[in-house]
Parts: sequence; C-alpha cells; structure tokens
Amino acid sequence: MQNLLAENTQNHLLKLEVPLCLELPDGRQINGVLGWHKSPKLKLNNWSALTDLIEGELGVIGADLVEGRLQFEGSMRQLMDIAQRLLQTEPHQTDKSSVERFIEFGLHKWRSRFLHSRDKDAAHVQSHYDVSDEFYALWLDPLRVYSCAYFENPEICLRQAQEAKLDLICRKLMLKRSDRFLDIGMGWGGLLLWAAEHYGVEATGITLSKNQYMHVDQKIKEKNLTGRVKIHLLDYRDIDESEPFDKVASVGMFEHVGRVNMEAYFSKIWRVLKPGGMFLNHGITAGWMEEKQLGLSMGDFIEKYIFPGGELLPVSEVMHHMARAKFELVDVENLRPHYAQTLWAWSDRLESRLDEARSVLMKYHPTNAEKILLAYRLYLAGCAVGFERGWTALYQMLAIRNDALSDYPFTRHHLYEVASSPELASVLSRCLAIDESCQ
Repeated sequence: MQNLLAENTQNHLLKLEVPLCLELPDGRQINGVLGWHKSPKLKLNNWSALTDLIEGELGVIGADLVEGRLQFEGSMRQLMDIAQRLLQTEPHQTDKSSVERFIEFGLHKWRSRFLHSRDKDAAHVQSHYDVSDEFYALWLDPLRVYSCAYFENPEICLRQAQEAKLDLICRKLMLKRSDRFLDIGMGWGGLLLWAAEHYGVEATGITLSKNQYMHVDQKIKEKNLTGRVKIHLLDYRDIDESEPFDKVASVGMFEHVGRVNMEAYFSKIWRVLKPGGMFLNHGITAGWMEEKQLGLSMGDFIEKYIFPGGELLPVSEVMHHMARAKFELVDVENLRPHYAQTLWAWSDRLESRLDEARSVLMKYHPTNAEKILLAYRLYLAGCAVGFERGWTALYQMLAIRNDALSDYPFTRHHLYEVASSPELASVLSRCLAIDESCQ
C-alpha cells in the first residue's frame, strides 16, 4: 500500500510540475521535476501527511507543518509556489448544491452566534495581538501599523507605504483641527497618533488588547499628547453615545465582529457619530459569496493558529449591513494588490529575522514558540498569495450619516490635491519619495 502511495505521489508531482523532493517516513526519496539537489525538500514524519499532500488541502498541509508531521527545507516563497501548484481547485470557489449551501448557511450562523460575546471577543483579540509586542515589532514598520499599506509608488518601502495609508485615511475623512475623532480598534496607535500629530484632531482610541493599550499609553506620554489623545480598554458595544464624534475610523477590526453582530456594529457607529459625520471602514472581505470560511481548510488553519473568531463577509453583504444601519456609502476603494505587497513585505522581514523571532517567542511562550513562529510564517506568506489570487480583498468604505448636511464634497479632488499646509506637503512628499535607506 505504501509503495503504491509513493508511486502515485511521484506521478502526481511530475504531472503538476511541482519543484519538490520528498523524503518518506521510511527514508525513501521521491524526486520532483528539478531533481534532489536543486529542489526544496519536504520530509514526511507521518504517512497520513502524504495523503494530505496529494489532496491539496492547503490548510491541512499547513497544520501538518506546524505540528511536525511535515518538515520543509526551503524559503516561504518557494513553499507558496509549491502550494499553488498543488491546488486542485480555488479555495474561494464551490460546486455545492443549493441544499448544501443552505445547510452551511445555518451552521455558520450558529457558529457566529456561539463565537461572539464580549468575553469571547476579548479573549480572541488578546490571543492574537498579545502574543508579544517584541515579536510584532520585528516585522512591522516602526509605527507598528498592522493593516494594509498603500503603495502609491510601488518602489517605496513599507514604512513609507504605511504612512501613506494613514494619511490617505485622514484625507478621505477630511480630518481638521476642530474634529473629534474616534479610532475603533486602534492597534498600536499608528492612525490615532498620526491624526493627532498631523491633523490636530482631538483623538480617542479603543482596543481590547492589553499590550496595545499599554504601548499607546506610553507613546501618548512620549509625544506630549496627554489631553489631546485619550484611549480606553473598551468593547465597541460600550462606547459612550452621549458625546458623539465628527469622524470615526475602523481599520482592520470589523473582521473580528462576526456576521451575527455586523448590523448592530454599524448601527452602534451610526449612533456615536454626529449627524452629517463621516465613517471609514477599512477591512478584509471575502472573495466568495457563500456563507462559509475560506476553503481547502485554510479558514480552519487561520481559526486554529492565528485569528480565532474571525469571519469574512463579501463586500456586497458589508454594504448591505451598512445601508441597513442607515449609512450612505459615498466612496469604495479596493486595495487588494496593496495588501498582497504589504504581506510579502511582512513575510520577508520576518524571514530575515527568524533567530530573533524565535528568541523573543521563547521568552513568552517557551513550550510552543516554534509552533507559533511557523504558523505566522505560513499565515503571512499564505495570505499574500490569497490576496494576489483574489481569494480575499481589502476595501476602504467611506460613509456618511446623512440625516444632516455633510462636509463631503462628492468628488475625489481633496484626495489628490497638494496638501494645504507646508507641514502636510512635507509629510506627503516623504511618504512618496523613494528612500534607499528606508525599512
């Protein structure tokens, strides 16, 4: 049986022109199209992993790697090339019947209700974002912006692209000195502090991550922004509605809300906005229409090892929920290719500092540091491929509370005009200029 499985595997790899060599549990070697000395190598410590490899269930293969059933020798970019060649079908496509889709819809609706409560949402956020600030600092930009960057010039570095994204959000919201601005899910404070420093707003940020809260609190003190920037360790459902904001942003946060809470989430934001106020939602959307996770077990991998409780909705469904919450959508932009480039930048930075990352994780997670590191390596590179191939997308959606006159001009001139102040003009030119020393 094992001989037949080995023979079928070799024929499968050659047929798909997969540049990979395998070492089987019994020590035998299977050569790919490039031969043993030129190909990346995959060692199988368990015969079941060979079946997973043939079936092309990428999430299962990823779990095999994390759990040690497979060992890979090569780069993440080589591994992602191999993974794409092993695909039997695209993970965002389906051939299920209407009955199967109906059943799946019910199961995912139940799952969404089960996964999302105040306590569970807080636990999910902390399990991901509180892994270690030092770990994230190794591969994020200096501002630790953990969301899609904006590569207006494809040659600029990650830091510049993240600064350009922060400024793009501020320009879309038309932030000005008199504005009260709320950042829901503030991360490590990149947007919150950028808006306060460069646009003079009175800024408030909320998060459920204790590590992020402490980091931003320290940054506020270092930058002498106490009084102008306020932060709270707070669930979005508990935001005070008695003092509404002029502008609200939610960046990389609504993926944690859950389908079952989506309409309530947007309705809450509508209530904390002043009449005529603006809201920008920046987040990942599904590249499929069905009520399901990303296929080929990739959604299961992310749920188990990276983002517990995360749910992706197609952009049309997000718009539907925003409309039901009484928002008027005025601008939509898909930044999918920008996120692919961002993720590859993160992946390459992490790959260049693996020893440091391993050492940092050993301090905080000594029993499973290697698993965490490998899971993140697979997640970053795998998501880069997902955005390249359209399995997922990234949309910025700008909306207004239109029960009063809004400042929104219904043109895009304000996004592309030269900045009105010398300070902002200098910031924008720095974001877009090619800097060989930039990281």
